[in-house]
Amino acid sequence: MSTLNSRLALERERVRKTLKTRTGHCMGVDEVGRGCLAGPVVACAVLMDKPEKFPSEDVIFLRDSKTLSAKQRLRSYHALRQCALYATASASVEEIDRYNILQATMIAMQRAVHKLCAKLPPALAPVAIIDGNRAPELDIPYLCAVQGDQHYVSVASASIIAKTVRDRLMTQYHARYPFYGWEANAGYGTKKHLQGLKEHGVTPLHRRSFRPVREADAISSSIK
Repeated sequence: MSTLNSRLALERERVRKTLKTRTGHCMGVDEVGRGCLAGPVVACAVLMDKPEKFPSEDVIFLRDSKTLSAKQRLRSYHALRQCALYATASASVEEIDRYNILQATMIAMQRAVHKLCAKLPPALAPVAIIDGNRAPELDIPYLCAVQGDQHYVSVASASIIAKTVRDRLMTQYHARYPFYGWEANAGYGTKKHLQGLKEHGVTPLHRRSFRPVREADAISSSIK
């Protein structure tokens, strides 16, 4: 059975070969919510400081959060809280509409990395592994990894934490705006969400720079 320590060792070796430099710690960075029609984009940065505390039988659940059931994801989230240092950060709906979703994602990732780095002793000197093919401006070494949450356990862990945090936030927003199914779809453009837009219009938490929201807003304005 693979342990978290063994997977982290493989991760460090892959980073060493890619960057051609020695690294002691890897910081996984991922985001959740880029494709949603509502709510912020949330990023997480994770560094495993006590990997031996992670249950070996649960290591199989450290993968892309989208492939996990809600129960598996929550189980992994609680285990990660015991063995990792992490920070989450977001970019607001206003920032998404002002700058576009790509730039807002970079903002959220940069905030998460800076927030976690502020917690770390200088001796750790991590290398960040950024999910995707672009990275924000950072003060530490980094590499970009397309589908990083499928290949790097630290990135997968960041994905799990970011999704858990964001899903909880959207469930809270659902209590305020109950017509869009956010407790189930987390703000993605499902049939129920689109029907809610059609029947109840746009909320302050919707991204007006996204076409379905923009079109619903235009229809609502024309009716008024």
